[in-house]
Amino acid sequence: MIIPWQELPDETLQNLIESFVLQEGTDYGEQERTLTEKVADVTKQLHTGDVVIVWSELHESVSLRPARDIR
Repeated sequence: MIIPWQELPDETLQNLIESFVLQEGTDYGEQERTLTEKVADVTKQLHTGDVVIVWSELHESVSLRPARDIR
């Protein structure tokens, strides 16, 4: 189930994005990016609809996923 990010309290959304960014372990190339920069990137992707928040009833967990993978 897709959870609209607009319905989450600001603090919850911030914590969710930070948790996602800290877990992803993506290599950003020669220059490492700060947590703030990564959070801003994910936030922008949520706002543009490129990323969605997904609740899995099976796993009882929430994750951020590319929208193209869900639709």
